[in-house]
Amino acid sequence: MEPSTRRALRTPRAAGVVGILFAVLLAVAIVLMRIALPEGDAGGDAVVDPGRRRAVRVALEIVPFAGILFLWFMGALRAHVGEAEDKFIATVFLGSGVIFVASLFGAAAAAGGLLAEEDPSGFGRHFAYTFLTTYAMRMAAVFVFATSTIGHRLGALPRWLAFLGYAAGVILLFVGPAVPWSELIFPFWSLVVSLHLLRANFRA
Repeated sequence: MEPSTRRALRTPRAAGVVGILFAVLLAVAIVLMRIALPEGDAGGDAVVDPGRRRAVRVALEIVPFAGILFLWFMGALRAHVGEAEDKFIATVFLGSGVIFVASLFGAAAAAGGLLAEEDPSGFGRHFAYTFLTTYAMRMAAVFVFATSTIGHRLGALPRWLAFLGYAAGVILLFVGPAVPWSELIFPFWSLVVSLHLLRANFRA
């Protein structure tokens, strides 16, 4: 088997495995944060509770690894597409992915700041959730749109998966900030795409 053929077979597998790991870590971090820091509770009791503080610390430890895996996921997806990618869409793809990671880290830093306060305030919690739902998830929506468009145009993704991506992007872009837990749509979409890539690799 030629080296180029072996690389073509390995790339979807890498994207699938890394994407699954990213989806699981991000979902776990979101669930821990949602449980430990209820968005509607303006008081600091949730952060003072030792069990919930421990949950926040675990989530904050997970987030950096989720961000790193997402960057690998982006690279593997781009390598899977190859040189046929549209430059405009590819730029949006890369830019939205990088800004998503930066916003995710910013939300985690804001949440971490609550642990350093002796008397946590509702402002810090609101700031962390605003960073996550208003900025990070909207950049995730743009990334989903770009990935679905590239995958659909080049045949790397089936039509149903591209339309699922468009639906997920619309929810993240317009509905997400107003609906708690809706940010789990992004790791769910990443998981579905990753499983499809793995399945395609095994078929190949």
